[in-house]
Amino acid sequence: MLNPEIEKRKTFAIISHPDAGKTTLTEKFLLFGGAINTAGAVKRNKANQSNTSDFMEIEKQRGISVATSVMGFEYSGKRINILDTPGHKDFAEDTYRTLSAVDSVILVVDCVKGVEEQTEKLMSVCRMRNTPVIIFINKMDREGKEAYDLLDEIEEKLNISLCPLSWPIGQGHTFKGVYSIYNKHLNLFNSDKTKVTDSVVAANDLNDPSLLDYLKASEIKTLNDDVELVDGIYGKVDKDLYTEGLLAPVFFGSAINNFGIKELLDTFIEIAPSPKHREAEERDVLVEEKNFSGFVFKIHANLDPKHRDRIAFLRICSGKFERNKFYYHTRQDKKLKFSNPMDFMANEKSIVEEAWPGDVVGLYDSGNFKIGDTLTEGEKLQFKGIPSFSPSIFKEVENMDPMRTKQLEKGIEQLTDEGVAQLFVMQPGNRKVIGAVGELQFEVINFRLEHEYGAKCRFRTLSYTRSSWVTSEDKKKLDEFVKRKQQHIGFDKEANPVYLADSEYMINLTKQDYPDIDFHKTSEFKS
Repeated sequence: MLNPEIEKRKTFAIISHPDAGKTTLTEKFLLFGGAINTAGAVKRNKANQSNTSDFMEIEKQRGISVATSVMGFEYSGKRINILDTPGHKDFAEDTYRTLSAVDSVILVVDCVKGVEEQTEKLMSVCRMRNTPVIIFINKMDREGKEAYDLLDEIEEKLNISLCPLSWPIGQGHTFKGVYSIYNKHLNLFNSDKTKVTDSVVAANDLNDPSLLDYLKASEIKTLNDDVELVDGIYGKVDKDLYTEGLLAPVFFGSAINNFGIKELLDTFIEIAPSPKHREAEERDVLVEEKNFSGFVFKIHANLDPKHRDRIAFLRICSGKFERNKFYYHTRQDKKLKFSNPMDFMANEKSIVEEAWPGDVVGLYDSGNFKIGDTLTEGEKLQFKGIPSFSPSIFKEVENMDPMRTKQLEKGIEQLTDEGVAQLFVMQPGNRKVIGAVGELQFEVINFRLEHEYGAKCRFRTLSYTRSSWVTSEDKKKLDEFVKRKQQHIGFDKEANPVYLADSEYMINLTKQDYPDIDFHKTSEFKS
């Protein structure tokens, strides 16, 4: 029998292409969960309260989520932990890491644009771990693609079977509300963008004559036909297939107008999985084990601009986490204790006494943690699945203010620990090279160095476009390779040599010249 505390935890991420509306959906969940009273649509409504989940200065300016924020709230007896992820492709790596820390995913699709490139990429990451997915088709209050066409497109492009659990009445300017196929009742909404409003009518029977007060006869007939057709094509939802990640329930709605959010939340609570076992290098770790274990999937510096703090986000996998208890840090082989672990509500933090599997706690960190570190009660474990991907843009850091060299070095050290980008040190001269997936990351680094550390720097673009971690069975040969190719070698944070090349062709040539050297695309080459 699972501990009721574990049973009531639902930890999930909301993912999508930029601008499909996932930060808005996150806020609406918090609104229904009573965690905030009004939602500030991203980028405006300054007077009341700005958006709770985009809380870094640069995110508010740009209206995009750059880091992953963690929020928890209670809703109908369950403890829900949402991880809001950046949709912007330059920050995809942060999102991949977050996906390693959740039990299920809600994927937001924009009904106007359909499935976009980032959606396909994110879906393939969910595939790698068989994460259960629920799909929310957003922006039904705009003129977009037909519901049936959207379902076909999602099935085909994301390669997953679907099962609609709610159905829209009309679309665009004729959009009247949502019929819940799962609970068999009809919710017609007045659009209210910030407060939770009661539904106008909840009708369990589609042939109820009182519906004619709200809908035209033709709309009721269309809805009846649609529901019959959907039932014929897609059938009933199979929960086992959903938990194995093979079937995705689909909901329709409009997050900004609170349409269809409640159906999504209520059904989610009922069918989404509670925390499950996790794979570690050594063995599978079961949720119900007595001993505590957990891993760090994200590090964030300066959540509080007034203090220089670093917080490591720890996902608990088994046992119970307690404040002021010593835990074993497996990589550094030492014991640590945490006197003020944090519980999150975007930027509201409170101290937590105990936490259970599925929860995410923030630990103040003075430089002990790296992404992927494991904490246990003494057993040597290393959880799987948080690789660094090889970057494609490389720039050398040039200090613009020699008086503030120390701040620059500290800033770069901390920001790269956080996983914003990767740092490589090249010889001679200890040159610092930053490798990233996209241009936006350099903007973020520049902005944060200036605003949080008071350091100024310039980036000089290098000609490299590829990188490979290099290893060899024969240490002598590896040392010789590193010496010969010195101008192409950078060392990452763990002091592993990384070979930087201008093209794939060059890497292949080098591979032929040095058959004893192994080349790896990600930093997970230990296995």
